Amino acid sequence: MAADGGGWSPRASTRVAAVIGDPIRHSLSPLILNAAFRARELDWVYVAFPVEEGNAREALVAMRTFAIDGLSVTMPHKTAVAGAIERCTEVAAALRAVNCVVRTDDGELVGHNTDGSGFLSGIAEETGFAPAGQRCVIVGAGGAARAVAVALARAGAADVAIVNRTRANAEQAAVLAVPVGRVGASDDIERADLVVNATSVGMARREPAGLPFDPDRLHQGQILADLIYDPLTTPLLSAARTRGAITVNGVGMLVHQAAAAFELWTGVEAPIAAMTSALGAHLRQRG
Repeated sequence: MAADGGGWSPRASTRVAAVIGDPIRHSLSPLILNAAFRARELDWVYVAFPVEEGNAREALVAMRTFAIDGLSVTMPHKTAVAGAIERCTEVAAALRAVNCVVRTDDGELVGHNTDGSGFLSGIAEETGFAPAGQRCVIVGAGGAARAVAVALARAGAADVAIVNRTRANAEQAAVLAVPVGRVGASDDIERADLVVNATSVGMARREPAGLPFDPDRLHQGQILADLIYDPLTTPLLSAARTRGAITVNGVGMLVHQAAAAFELWTGVEAPIAAMTSALGAHLRQRG
């Protein structure tokens, strides 16, 4: 590994991975994944490329042209990449969304979606939760909600209820969680073993900063997972804790979906502790 004054520096042999999105300068993926590369002493670097909406296909061409070994995909390109890539995994094809692209040894580009598996790994690590036979409620019906719904259904959940203001969107998400997905209502929250907030309500610097649902529906014995990681403690998490629920923020999902990508690209076990530490330190410093 090249060194400059005792630290790492890139060289001609350094392998490159990147994230594309618009906007992208706020992304925490470079922080997390560069921490992983350094922890495993791999000669890799991870950068962010702003790519305007509509240019996903060109980004894939550039990935092959510049021999970029790994690509993360965020908004607004996940669906476009799924439609433009040569091959998708079963999960990415079902979701019609790709958040990770692998360039194989023979040059083929393969699209993955690691959001759902990242969620399951994160919540298992933090709480020991196993979906099999459990009643689950997901509040929201966007991309993250759909990935979590599919993951829970495929992991054996007994019931996956989608609660969303727009019924048509809830129906589309529920269909993906066959055979246990359905459109739910707020009353389902009280009976759930796991409740997941997959909306942006409570996210830092977003308005309004309220609650996605009435927290009085939560109680002891439940797990409340809020996919937001900034702030580390949302108003919903605070309210859930006062009602006795076990709470989990979005750090685990963010780290574990990145860890899955890291392992797909490198074939090396991801250093979860180093990735979590880097992200946590950054978020605490930023306040």
